[in-house]
Amino acid sequence: MLSNSSKQTQQKWFSNVRRTFPKSYLQKTENAWVQTWSATDTNMKVSLVIASVHSLENVKAFEQTLTSHECKVVIIDEGENAVRKRNEKMLSNIPHEHYGPREREEWFKKRFKSAYRNLLSVVPKKCHAETSFGFLVAYEEKPDIVVEIDDDAFPLEKHALLDAHIENLLNDKGVTVSCKGKWYNTMENLNPAQNIPLFPRGHPYGARVKNEDFIWINNGGKCVLNMGLWAGCPDFDALTILYNYGLNGRCSIEGKECKREKIVVGKGAYFSVCSMNTAFLPEIIPAFYQLYMNFMGIDRFDDIWSGIFLKKIVDHLGRKVCLGVPMIDHRKRPRDTFEDLQKEIEGMIINEKLWTLVDQAEIEGSTYWEAYNSLILELEKVILKAFNEPRYRKFLNVQLQKMRLWLKIIDRLT
Repeated sequence: MLSNSSKQTQQKWFSNVRRTFPKSYLQKTENAWVQTWSATDTNMKVSLVIASVHSLENVKAFEQTLTSHECKVVIIDEGENAVRKRNEKMLSNIPHEHYGPREREEWFKKRFKSAYRNLLSVVPKKCHAETSFGFLVAYEEKPDIVVEIDDDAFPLEKHALLDAHIENLLNDKGVTVSCKGKWYNTMENLNPAQNIPLFPRGHPYGARVKNEDFIWINNGGKCVLNMGLWAGCPDFDALTILYNYGLNGRCSIEGKECKREKIVVGKGAYFSVCSMNTAFLPEIIPAFYQLYMNFMGIDRFDDIWSGIFLKKIVDHLGRKVCLGVPMIDHRKRPRDTFEDLQKEIEGMIINEKLWTLVDQAEIEGSTYWEAYNSLILELEKVILKAFNEPRYRKFLNVQLQKMRLWLKIIDRLT
């Protein structure tokens, strides 16, 4: 929870903000938050969500941009006291809260009483997808935007993290891309050092989606999600890293610069959503559960599949998503590439079919909640026929069960 020093800093900062800047407002609809900003607003209420068991030197490095807005950092950790003490001292000037297993259980118990254990089960254990809990905190606290970064994402010169995300979300600029192969390759917007074909983690391997005959339209638009790209280590899967001689989770290929500041991914097209550096409007949270990872040996597809589900729903509701700036400096920690491959390989197999099932689904609903519920119903109809392997059926059925619980939680928080 908030430390005394953080509370004092937050109170002082928020007091100054309220005297100085006009406030944005939120209008609540049946199952979603519709957000409206005045064109003169210069300050935003921001929830920054980060899952980490490390010292947060990167959050400290972002201090200037975070304190230029009404920002609170929601830290999802494992409750390790030594790490918390270091972070408390390091982040003393930045409003923040820690949520380890104990705090998460208390949060659910306070809101859901005797039903809390079943609902708490949507949050996986000891994996990145624990960020789902941070999204629930944000949904209840109603910020203007939610930003998610990884703990190895550091500031990059000329890229203001919050301002650039806000600009891409709220302005009408940009270009729109559509794809004959139905997938936009986000690596196309990076200038890597090597001029070879590259694809990000989560991009399907089927030949059809490797078609890069992209169609560009000089038309942008306001968006509900913006994904920033990466200098340093791009977001590759373990297979790509191994192919390029990386045994420690990294390879020699580096991202250099972003070709276009804002690309809107057109209706019917998908892309690999990486949560390392992403911002979105809270209205999407009912349809943005990060799934139940570190389960049955499968991990590292939380952001990929939640991104595919969200893109289907955004297209259905007539909203838009984009990618581009801000870039971050991805200083990836060394790790065993083969261990990552073990976690990813069955997810890769599932991914080749799952995205096509989502694409073919005919969903209904006028809100994120309704459309997400409709997608669950459609997937329940086809999982059995599409996947012969009982193990994959079990895994996906658990995901659908957790998605239903997610909607129950949203219902009770709304």
